[in-house]
Amino acid sequence: MNIIVCIKQIMDPEIPTGKFKIDPEANRVIPSEGIPPVINPFDAQAIEVALRLKEANGANVTAITVGGQDVEDVVRYAISMGVDEGILVSDEAFKALNSFVTAFILSRAISRIGQYDLILCGRQAADRDAGHVGLMLGEMLNLPIITMAKAVTLSSDKFRVEHVITEGYQVYEVGMPALITISDEIGPPRRPSGWGVIAAAMGKEIPTWSAQDIGVNLSDVDIKSVRSETIRLFIPDSRRKGEVIQGNNVAEASANLMARLRADGII
Repeated sequence: MNIIVCIKQIMDPEIPTGKFKIDPEANRVIPSEGIPPVINPFDAQAIEVALRLKEANGANVTAITVGGQDVEDVVRYAISMGVDEGILVSDEAFKALNSFVTAFILSRAISRIGQYDLILCGRQAADRDAGHVGLMLGEMLNLPIITMAKAVTLSSDKFRVEHVITEGYQVYEVGMPALITISDEIGPPRRPSGWGVIAAAMGKEIPTWSAQDIGVNLSDVDIKSVRSETIRLFIPDSRRKGEVIQGNNVAEASANLMARLRADGII
């Protein structure tokens, strides 16, 4: 069985509030000095599911990501967890990617990989929280898609998936190949082992595929029709303001309060 896990490197979501800064003119987050980026935690849980399936049934697990050369570390982290292979898709043309284009690039890269039985994605990325890429990727590859999985097992060449709903979960069966997005109900992912860290750092070459390698020409994609635009990026003001409503007695203060609430359109 061949399993592919799509992963992403993001700014550490546990960054202290005081170190989180943005560039309001460029509408972008400024990387925090001294705090390295991390693997998207939902993607780490997708890796955990892949490794559980590998341990139970035997499988080859490949992690793949899209980005600059600086995101190679996230692939090595996946290998340190127990992933067998890693692929970095990187090109100067791949800048300012939106969800659609990211899914498009991944679809071409996965098509180059060839035979696979299962694609796993985290339910969403913990930076933008859009949750689009997995669904778009499944559509582009013409695969059955099951989202928000809390458990995935293999039985008689079919995956048994527990899909999270508000009241609990539903159970589905899906054949191979399929795409499944993993929810955080799966539980915490394993930590890299010491030998895994050594293997990731020293013993594994990470192939880098360019746009040409996967047959991608972004001029073929109508980016303008699918691009989302960030209108404003800002840090909300969390300070609370209070006002004391005056009155000569309780009845007058209450009347003044009601008048203020009406004036503000609250009542």
